[in-house]
Amino acid sequence: MNSLSESNTDTAQFEQRWPVESPKGIVVIVHGLGEHCGRYAPLVAALNAAGYGVASIDLPGHGQSAGRRGHIDDFVDFHAPVLALTLDLRRQQPDTPIVILGHSLGGLIVSHMMLDHQELYDGILLSGASIQSPQQPPEWQIALTALIAKVAPTMGMIKLDIKGLCRDEAVVQQYLQDPLVNRNKLSAKFVSETFAAMKETVSQAKNIDKPILIMHGGDDVITDPAGSQQLFDTVSSSDKTLKIYPGLYHEIFNEPESPEIFADVVGWLDQRF
Repeated sequence: MNSLSESNTDTAQFEQRWPVESPKGIVVIVHGLGEHCGRYAPLVAALNAAGYGVASIDLPGHGQSAGRRGHIDDFVDFHAPVLALTLDLRRQQPDTPIVILGHSLGGLIVSHMMLDHQELYDGILLSGASIQSPQQPPEWQIALTALIAKVAPTMGMIKLDIKGLCRDEAVVQQYLQDPLVNRNKLSAKFVSETFAAMKETVSQAKNIDKPILIMHGGDDVITDPAGSQQLFDTVSSSDKTLKIYPGLYHEIFNEPESPEIFADVVGWLDQRF
C-alpha cells in the first residue's frame, strides 16, 4: 500500500507498506540522507519472503514527502512521522513484534529516537549509522556552524559526497539518475542539528537496552565504522551484535554481497521472533 497524506501541503507525508499474511514481525525502515524509501526494494523483498511485513516513509524534505530539501528546523522533526507510523502499526497489529531499521542518517535518527522511545520497539537494526563522520570537524568548526545556523539557518553549507556509496556502478548510476534523490547543499541548521544529535546519542547511548544488530561496511568512507563500534561498546543491551563487513562500502544492502547481508538480517530476526 502506498499513501500520501493530503491534509496539509506543508506536512504531507509519503508512506509505503508491504504487508504479508500472518507476519512474524514488522520492520520499519528509516532511509538515509537525500534518498527515499523506494530504494529499499531488494531488502523489502527479502524480508517479505522470510515472513516479515515492512513499512516505511519518505522523511521530511525527502522523496515524495513535503519539506524543504536539505533542511530541518529541529532534528526531532525526523522522529514525528516515524513514531506516527509505528503507533499506527501498533494499533492495527498490537500483538506483532515491531523492529526498526535505520540506514546512514536513518541510523542516527533511529539511535537518537531510542533515547526516548525504545519502548515502542522489540528490536533495533542499524546499517552504516551516522554516529561519527570520517572527516569529523573540530569543535570550533561545529560551534561556528551552530552560530551560522542561528543567523542564517537555511544557508547552504555542504553537499553529500557520494564517492564510496557502493561498489556496484549500476547502483551508483541509478542513484545519480533518480529524480527523487536530493543532492542539494545541506543547510547550516541541518548540519548543526545533525552534529548535535550525534553528540547527544553517543553521550546517552548507555540508556539503550533493546536487542540490537549494528552493521557497517568496513571500507565505508561516508560514515565511520568507528562510530558503530563506539555505539556497540556503549549501549547497555544484553543482546547486542556488531557486524563489520570487510571491504564493503556504505550501502551494504546494495553491495554485491547483499544476499549475505539479507541472510544475516533475517537470521537475526528469526532467532528472536
